[in-house]
Amino acid sequence: MNPLADIWSLFFPATCVACGCALGEGGDFLCNRCRWEIPLTEFWHKGDNPVWRKFAGHVPVQAASSFYFFADRSDFRTLIHDFKYHGAWRVAEKMGEWYGSELAASQTHENIDLLVPVPLHVRKKIGRGYNQSDYIARGMSRAMGVPVDRRAVRRAVHNRSQTQQKHKSERWDNVKDIFAVRDAAMLDGRHILVVDDVLTTGATIISLCETILAAVPTCRISIATLAVSKAELRTVRRTY
Repeated sequence: MNPLADIWSLFFPATCVACGCALGEGGDFLCNRCRWEIPLTEFWHKGDNPVWRKFAGHVPVQAASSFYFFADRSDFRTLIHDFKYHGAWRVAEKMGEWYGSELAASQTHENIDLLVPVPLHVRKKIGRGYNQSDYIARGMSRAMGVPVDRRAVRRAVHNRSQTQQKHKSERWDNVKDIFAVRDAAMLDGRHILVVDDVLTTGATIISLCETILAAVPTCRISIATLAVSKAELRTVRRTY
């Protein structure tokens, strides 16, 4: 028992990071209602899913999945914006841990040797103060028991934000040749899980995977993003 903590929680109750409601006794960062309502994809339960098909047409991936769908004006899209732009890195880590526990229990993302968060350019990282994908990977690492590697690849070009590109062709051009492998030995023969926050066109992740495979052909790659745009998956062949 901690009397000071009890008094603090009485006047300043912990709130859900998605909806803002009080968590209640024993609650974590999400309230029970939001945990129930979050639109999970369940894609990690099957190898042939829309996220895997989205990448498989471009690069050879072992497995690929996203944790949940996000949409405009939803609490869960706001959650992404909070840890991406408003410093809520602890939320990214917590969400990563939840996602990692699901991946650890699945049969699709097995035998992962390293988690590789999509790197930010040093200028953008200094401006933001952190890499949100790094914190997602940290949470996943705790749940999966797999180390995070932040040195094997780097973002060599400070490109414009993908959100500033209106057309898909601009997004592909914007991420062409922006990554570099600086420690091929670290990835040689390894099965890595590339981790990112949101999947839209997939251009950034595909560019990273192409760079890795060109430098380290023996590397096997799987992909995990925390969220995915459902609208982007409508263009993927076959329905789900």
